[in-house]
Amino acid sequence: MLQALETYIKLAVDIQRGILAGGGALHADCEAVLLEDGSRQQDIWGADWNPSAHQVTFESLINIRPRQNNPSMEILDSTIRERVAGIVRPLLSEDA
Repeated sequence: MLQALETYIKLAVDIQRGILAGGGALHADCEAVLLEDGSRQQDIWGADWNPSAHQVTFESLINIRPRQNNPSMEILDSTIRERVAGIVRPLLSEDA
């Protein structure tokens, strides 16, 4: 998944299904893979994984959702952030 950007991985995470798609040039590329696999758009959130720092960040254009009370690129709801991190870390961290 590091092939596209080399130092970090763009992700789309389905918080209901507990799965992610990663490695695209855009978060929307990853989101499209999940949508084609049956995920619902409202369940998919964008994040990045920095493998050298073992860090998840929560900014993406796909996160701008006024209808879901998230008018920002950053995931504002701490519960959603925790769910995203809880899916990403076990799947991508070497320490998990």
